[in-house]
Amino acid sequence: MKQVFVMLVACCLAVGAHAQQAADAAATDAIKKEKEKSDKDITDAKAAAKASTWMDRAKTYQNIASSGNVKVDSAAATTAYDAYKKVIELDKDKKGGPGKLAKEAEDALKSPGLYSAFMQQGVAKFQAKNYGEAVKSLTMASDINPKDTLAPLYSAIAAQQVKDNATAKTQLEKYIAGGGKDVAIYGSLAMLYRGDNEIDKALATLDKGIALAPSNKDLANEKINIMLSTNRMDEAISGMKAMVEKDPNNVQNLVNLSIVYNNIAHKRDEEVRKLEGDTKKGGNTAKQLADSKSIIDAYNSEIARLSASIKKTPKNAELKRQLADVQKRLAEQKTEMATLEAAAKEAAANASVAAANEKKLADIRQMQTENYNLEKQYLDKALAVDPNNYDANFNMAVWIFNRAVEMKRNVDKMDMAEYNKNGKELDGKVCGKFKQALPYFQKAKSIKDEAEVTENLTNTENILKQYEEKKIVCIESK
Repeated sequence: MKQVFVMLVACCLAVGAHAQQAADAAATDAIKKEKEKSDKDITDAKAAAKASTWMDRAKTYQNIASSGNVKVDSAAATTAYDAYKKVIELDKDKKGGPGKLAKEAEDALKSPGLYSAFMQQGVAKFQAKNYGEAVKSLTMASDINPKDTLAPLYSAIAAQQVKDNATAKTQLEKYIAGGGKDVAIYGSLAMLYRGDNEIDKALATLDKGIALAPSNKDLANEKINIMLSTNRMDEAISGMKAMVEKDPNNVQNLVNLSIVYNNIAHKRDEEVRKLEGDTKKGGNTAKQLADSKSIIDAYNSEIARLSASIKKTPKNAELKRQLADVQKRLAEQKTEMATLEAAAKEAAANASVAAANEKKLADIRQMQTENYNLEKQYLDKALAVDPNNYDANFNMAVWIFNRAVEMKRNVDKMDMAEYNKNGKELDGKVCGKFKQALPYFQKAKSIKDEAEVTENLTNTENILKQYEEKKIVCIESK
């Protein structure tokens, strides 16, 4: 939203710069004199009763506003509008209908000239950071010309400056209804709706923008984010699959669907980490208890040996020192074992909970695997349609890289005995998986040289270099 906003403000100020091209001194003096005459005329009761007086006033002030001469009067367009209204009020024919001047005033209230006057006034107010008044002027311009898109756009920007989201949304809807084609505006309006928890309107707005620009990644990603945050993924998947079936060669749709499956899988990461921690804690307690018993048995054996040696040489001070040291360690180990036994009892009491957690963890991992596989399936389809698509190549590289990381974690969990048995071969497979990611990162970089892909490519190359230095042969497999 910030990027869109900056772009729009820059555009607004450019118009403002044009609006502020002041007339030369002579013209300004002439305008001031006409203004002074008009101001004086309406103080005269006889002149103020004439429709022609107000018509002259309307034209005078409209001219001031249209010239952008805000120093003469910064609210000239509003004064002109009110004067036209006064003409309509005063000028009646014999039947009570609008007279000639009244009809002219009615036309003027819908004219491009008055629209331009309010636009100039609104932009000047915006530049002066008088955003509330800018909204009023720009909204008037929009009302005068309902088919215009410029006025509602600027009005929405000004409304956002004063945190008036309701007006901003209304004006952006007018921009869209008027045929506005800037898809960034659809994203901005959707974010306003999302911020006010109007999710259905946010999604409907994004759908309009996507229909206008099917390949726009920002709109599609925002829709995915909203679907994720509001638990509407089944709806999202159903809709996107229908789009893929309708147009199987639309690469962006295939990539977007792969992103959805990736997000679904990642959404459960935190839960997996917690369950893994709980499971590991229980397993560690049992292992630590077994290790503690072994240590106590070792200490008891050592005490028996030292005691026997001291009986043979009762004056040996070193043996006595060793015995005292081992007895102290035994006492400490017994204290630790008591703590571990209490933890083991607690774990046993919660065995059913632990079992349920293990099953839940297995189910979540299975779900994640299925979704990651679906992610790859749609990336494969995207690359089959367009091998030179940046997103498909980059996301495939990331997919393979992340699978390599998962494999590496399993190797890192091995103890020395396990590693000596199978670790080197598994390390080779991990290396092979990292190596499979490399060409996709390279391809993505050749398509679009961005910092993100450069960083990931360098990281992958460094990892492979480390395996090479360790003389681990990469084993590539599917």
